[in-house]
Amino acid sequence: MAHSFLRAQPWIFSSRFDLGFILAPALVVTLAAMGWSLLGNPADETSPWVWLALVVGVDVAHVYSTLFRTYLDRAELSARPWLYGLTPLLGWLGGCLLYWCGSLVFWRVLAYAAVFHFVRQQYGFMMIYARRERGLPPLFRRIDKAAIYGATLYPLIYWHCHRRQFSWFIEGDFIRLDLPLFATIAGLAYGAILVAYLVKEAALLQRGIGFNLPRNLLLAGTAASWFIGIVLFDNDLLFTGTNIIAHGIPYIALIWGYGRNQTRLQGRRSSFLAPWIARLFTWRAVPFYIAILFGLAYLEEGLWDGLVWREHGSLFGTFSTLPWLGSSDALIWLAPLLAMPQATHYILDAVIWRLHTRDTNWKQVLFAQEPGRS
Repeated sequence: MAHSFLRAQPWIFSSRFDLGFILAPALVVTLAAMGWSLLGNPADETSPWVWLALVVGVDVAHVYSTLFRTYLDRAELSARPWLYGLTPLLGWLGGCLLYWCGSLVFWRVLAYAAVFHFVRQQYGFMMIYARRERGLPPLFRRIDKAAIYGATLYPLIYWHCHRRQFSWFIEGDFIRLDLPLFATIAGLAYGAILVAYLVKEAALLQRGIGFNLPRNLLLAGTAASWFIGIVLFDNDLLFTGTNIIAHGIPYIALIWGYGRNQTRLQGRRSSFLAPWIARLFTWRAVPFYIAILFGLAYLEEGLWDGLVWREHGSLFGTFSTLPWLGSSDALIWLAPLLAMPQATHYILDAVIWRLHTRDTNWKQVLFAQEPGRS
């Protein structure tokens, strides 16, 4: 009975894969944060090695996983050459203009672009897991959308209205709103949305439609990790952990699963730019897949640390020989250049997963294991 229930669910890849790598990270890191807080007060600062594992190994690394979905795929490049050609260039030029207006302007825009990206990823997963729920009243879908947006936007509103001991990128990148009453009203609205969501779920069960396990776990993990990391605790380490793990690990897993499906469908005629790329998407090659992402992320962060920040010399010793440009006018072009992979990731990720995109076959690849698909 339990096995048939799991098989009937709208998984992306499989119950084990989705539960383990897409849905579990947010729930597990939330439980870990709660347990850590109960055992004592967590450290106010993140240790260098934890920072390396979280920021470099997950957050920055997940940015580079997009390469396997875009620039390393010959079919993607030929389908939308202007998108992939102009996005990095325009992202860099736009960043130069923003930095010329002021470093805070640059970091503030980048921070809000990152926030948009994080919010939209959760929305995207929510819609993917609800893809089979057709023929329902439009109100039900609106409630789903309101719930996932509420789970992410309410903590952000609270953050804007209350001082926190952490920042997204740099101190002051978020606009400060001295409006605690607004956060309270937003919290009440969010609570009302969750009540409506529960009523909607009860209505689905009453109609015999069933319980969408991955969609509900996705919402629960999102709501828990964002609330715990931003609202309940005012701690940089807990925010960093809940924020990065809940976002980065599912994305890295999504790209790997997509690459595995693509390799199986295309066989020896893989559209990847080089044959060795397709070989990464097997369980035995997962360490190599992770190592490539970590290597690219380490290189980027090493350049940032050597040229700009000089904050983690013990981790990036080789890069300490680079000239420090932390107060140079060269940052007008250098900072946007170093941030270009990140900005490109934000822009492309808003395009390549659109459910109504018609110029690529990404849905056929992603959902290749669904019944009725070859």
